[in-house]
Amino acid sequence: MKDVAFVVPVYNEAQVIGTVIKAIQAVTPHVVCVNDGSTDASAAEILKAGAYLVDHPINMGQGAALQTGIEFARLLPGVERFVTFDADGQHVIDDAIRMLTTLEVGDLDIVLGSRFLGASVGAPRLRKALLRLAVRFSNVTSGIRLTDAHNGLRAFNRHVADTIEITAPDMTHASEIIELIARNGYRYREVPVTIHYTAYSVSKGQAGMNAVNIAVDTLLRKVGRS
Repeated sequence: MKDVAFVVPVYNEAQVIGTVIKAIQAVTPHVVCVNDGSTDASAAEILKAGAYLVDHPINMGQGAALQTGIEFARLLPGVERFVTFDADGQHVIDDAIRMLTTLEVGDLDIVLGSRFLGASVGAPRLRKALLRLAVRFSNVTSGIRLTDAHNGLRAFNRHVADTIEITAPDMTHASEIIELIARNGYRYREVPVTIHYTAYSVSKGQAGMNAVNIAVDTLLRKVGRS
């Protein structure tokens, strides 16, 4: 799949990023890792694994890292399809491949992964409860009905890559992307995926208070546009 680029935001993932990159390289040589101000050896591990390294000198947030990565990936020769993929090992490469197939045969602009249509292996109960609340909130505020509002696994075409502008630098970006799907009229579909929660990935997860912050930021953004 030489027409596919994976965009991977990275913040202090030296322990696992090499393994994640190698798994992606079985699908495509185009792995764009945005090192978002990491203070560990993430940059060295990215280079060691042979991925593209794009550096943020300071931590700007996952939303900013995704936008930077998408802009870089758009410049790669022959790339027409794009996947956003987490760096902590939670996502499954086979899911991404199926999503890319769905993108093409379904005549879609963007395909979104859903753990609630698929599976959450090892997910803490509180995390699942917060995610379900986030879905309800997103469905009300975005105008789009989804089953999973904060899944980082997405596949999309060149049109989306050329037109999407993620302005929320932090974790609020997931809600903003859904809003952009509605505002830009992207053709979309959700598909089942599996998320593997390990002790490592859970330790890297977002605190419950961040869910409140995301909700407040989303409401402020909505008010600002009205």
